[in-house]
Amino acid sequence: MIMPRKNSVHILIFLFLVLFLGTRTCPAEGHGFARTSGNHFTVDGHPIYLNGFNAYWMMFMASSPQTKVKVTNTFQIASRYGMNIARTWAFSDGGANALQSSPGVYNENMFKGLDFVISEAKKHGFYLILGLVNNWDDFGGRKQYVQWARERHHSLSSDDQFYTDPVVKGYYKNHVKTVLTRKNSITGVAYKDDPTIFAWELINEPYCQSDPSGKSVQGWIAEMAAHVKSIDSKHLLEIGHHGFYGKSMKEKNPNNQLIGTDFIVDNQIHGIDFATIHLYEDQWLPASTPKAQFAFANRWVKNHIEDCNSVLKKPLLVGEFGKSSKSPGYNVSARDQHFRWMYDNVYRSAKGGGSGVGAMFWQLMAQGMETFGDGYEVVLAESPSTASVIALQSKRLSTLS
Repeated sequence: MIMPRKNSVHILIFLFLVLFLGTRTCPAEGHGFARTSGNHFTVDGHPIYLNGFNAYWMMFMASSPQTKVKVTNTFQIASRYGMNIARTWAFSDGGANALQSSPGVYNENMFKGLDFVISEAKKHGFYLILGLVNNWDDFGGRKQYVQWARERHHSLSSDDQFYTDPVVKGYYKNHVKTVLTRKNSITGVAYKDDPTIFAWELINEPYCQSDPSGKSVQGWIAEMAAHVKSIDSKHLLEIGHHGFYGKSMKEKNPNNQLIGTDFIVDNQIHGIDFATIHLYEDQWLPASTPKAQFAFANRWVKNHIEDCNSVLKKPLLVGEFGKSSKSPGYNVSARDQHFRWMYDNVYRSAKGGGSGVGAMFWQLMAQGMETFGDGYEVVLAESPSTASVIALQSKRLSTLS
């Protein structure tokens, strides 16, 4: 338990960091689009390093006048800690209050919520990574796309046919076009023309166990990357990859598991501008000791940085990581230590000219959002020690820009 006096110390540390945080590379009037230069990101020819968060809930909360303030408050407080990027969903497929209730049918109120998220991100100095669909069932995902096809008398035997069926792929392509060509009702700028958007993400965590060779997912990535770039050649594009390797390197995966993706081959596909990984050693190795989980996590991050340095020669962004309060032995100090460890890896890589140039933790929430939590949530106003760790990373990366 953190005693009040210790809380005061963390608050003082935070205030010091805020006062001396230095320049933060962020969206501003007249700046250009994010680019890659070798294994680094640049904006207007200058390097940029990323420290940020995930907040999948933003569009949903922004669609209601009663809750949209939580989006504003989240950007405001995250900005105080020097963060400069957020990742959120540009999808919600089927079900109540969906963005896309059926193929090609959209909820304008929900779309206006996404408009607000982009507008507030720009206002508070943030880049956005916008995901276009979920591999998982949450918010519809590929299962909903396949179900839509079935409801229209198209015979499909597996949700994995999301990656191969022409009808389902057509639904996805239409969604991509609708989102990318959307004109923001607040700023008047089409999404595809807005440099506030750092990158598009094809799919959150692709997974296709029916084809462990990875060819189904690879074909889908190639087709959809070409589709995105045909509409929007200005923005960067990434897959949304966990980081799982293919058959030839499966020993690097947790328990040698194959999930139908190949980190190396997938990220070599034309149109994919940078690589991502996610890290959930507690979920992937639940029967292992904390020591064994940490050893795996250490190898996972270092292997991917090395592969991006020597093979892919592209930037690497840690798209998701965190420490769950549901894990055995969890406490805030353990979370702080985990964040510090990840940030040290990123900073060492970035300082040394390596590919690891940013990380986004899962997940940031505003106060009063307990029902949205999954154990990984961080509420900065209630977590001064974690906030201090985040602010220090922002400060360190700002000195490299």
